[in-house]
Amino acid sequence: MEIAANTTRGRFGLWASFVATGVLTLALVGAAAGGQEPPTPQQSGESPLDTPLRLISQARASYDQINDYACLFVKRERLHNQLQPENLVAMRVRTRPFSVDMQWLKPADMSGQEACYVAGRNAGQMRVRSSGLLGTVGFVSLDTKDPRVLENSRHSITEAGIGNIISRFGEGWTMERSINKTRVQVAEYDYNKRHCMRVETVHPDNSDRVFLFYRSVVYFDRENNLPIRVENYDWPKKPGDSAGELVESYSYADLKINLHLKDDVFNH
Repeated sequence: MEIAANTTRGRFGLWASFVATGVLTLALVGAAAGGQEPPTPQQSGESPLDTPLRLISQARASYDQINDYACLFVKRERLHNQLQPENLVAMRVRTRPFSVDMQWLKPADMSGQEACYVAGRNAGQMRVRSSGLLGTVGFVSLDTKDPRVLENSRHSITEAGIGNIISRFGEGWTMERSINKTRVQVAEYDYNKRHCMRVETVHPDNSDRVFLFYRSVVYFDRENNLPIRVENYDWPKKPGDSAGELVESYSYADLKINLHLKDDVFNH
């Protein structure tokens, strides 16, 4: 999701949640992502989602030990049928109370833009400072579901961060296990110099309209068990297209955990 650059409306199109293609290194250790092998079919007596759910359980246990973290958040989204430029954002998150601060680094016309949200404060609103000349106004309050935000974002700031990824995929994969249509492939990958387990899920049949995406890919860091990259793809529109168009991608690079972030980080 891009935040439009040249209008007050666009500059308040802020977000925070999930990331990128092309900015960070994504190197194959297992099967290749392009001409990959077909996802493994379900075996008798077990679900192909057992391994993804185990990885999510480990991620949840690891996340429960985290008080705060900082990272380079990289996101890319398809909006209005157009894949938007990558956004690079310095991101800081506190888990309790849920707090987010995001400072845009790129693209250049958004550098200096900032969005902050703290659960239970500011009447549930986010605090926003625009880039450029509009930034001289300072921080203003904005509803997290304001149309100016959602028009330029696929997710609100309340959905930001790794914890929301864990919740979303934990619930989704549990539901998919009962439906029994998902095909799964798990392989080892290196992403941004981090050794990961790469989980790809494919939904070849969406006749019941229960799946949001045709294909999703999640990268779990083997050291801390956390999901550090997510990719979601639309259903193929052309014959022979087995990948689908990218809808959204979100990465959490250079992750630093339990930094004892102070309140003033999130007070604007």
